Amino acid sequence: MGGGSELHYHREGSGEPLVLIHGIGSRHGVWRPVVEQLARQRDVFAIDLPGFGASPPLPEGTPSGIPTLTDAVEAWIRAMGLDRPHVAGNSLGGAIALELARRNAVRSATALSPAGFWIPIENTYARFVLKTARALGRRARPLGPRLAHSNWARGLLAGPFVAYPSRMDPEEALLDLAAFLDGPAFDETLDRVRGYAFANGHELRVPVTIAWGTRDYLLFPHQARRARRLLPDARHVSLRGCGHMPMGDDPKQVLDVLLFH
Repeated sequence: MGGGSELHYHREGSGEPLVLIHGIGSRHGVWRPVVEQLARQRDVFAIDLPGFGASPPLPEGTPSGIPTLTDAVEAWIRAMGLDRPHVAGNSLGGAIALELARRNAVRSATALSPAGFWIPIENTYARFVLKTARALGRRARPLGPRLAHSNWARGLLAGPFVAYPSRMDPEEALLDLAAFLDGPAFDETLDRVRGYAFANGHELRVPVTIAWGTRDYLLFPHQARRARRLLPDARHVSLRGCGHMPMGDDPKQVLDVLLFH
């Protein structure tokens, strides 16, 4: 694990640098199914966003929204001495990846089911699902170790986010649940993301890939059509059979997308 900066991260591999950014309520470990293979061709940095995983929150009084989270990741990239790395993100992390591309701070950007291509009712639905899942998780937490080893329970808790909960490693699922329930920035970030919508795709001058799971039940796959309209020059990919967090659903498909640039 890395140290010496405000963001906690896991580093592995060699080659061109690739920064991986998780979604809301998640942690760097969500990329575990693809990191080992990625590390054969990339110098991989999987980070915890401020207020999630093992990273401290933003300074008191700093709003935890997409602009300030993007600021934090950009500052970390500079502090690490990374020269315009490739970046990839999922959900909230996908929106941050695209905003880093807008700033020309990265060499390429890949976004897996990125936030920001919704309409208001879809945003409201996603917020409801996330809040409900967190409430259920808190009630179920005393039974966490037993539930983590139950395919049925993993399906109940993780079903909105992954297509194949049975493929989740039970111990990793426990760590993911803890990150989801304990992230101090969760509530404020969820509230502030409500006002975010991706716009002005013409400002992005670096190679961009947008990939969307065909079984995404949080940010529905038809949102990819809006991404195509707003980013007509990007590469657009459907991840067949994958959910909102596709890394564990089909690592091979995700690897192909992440290594394209």
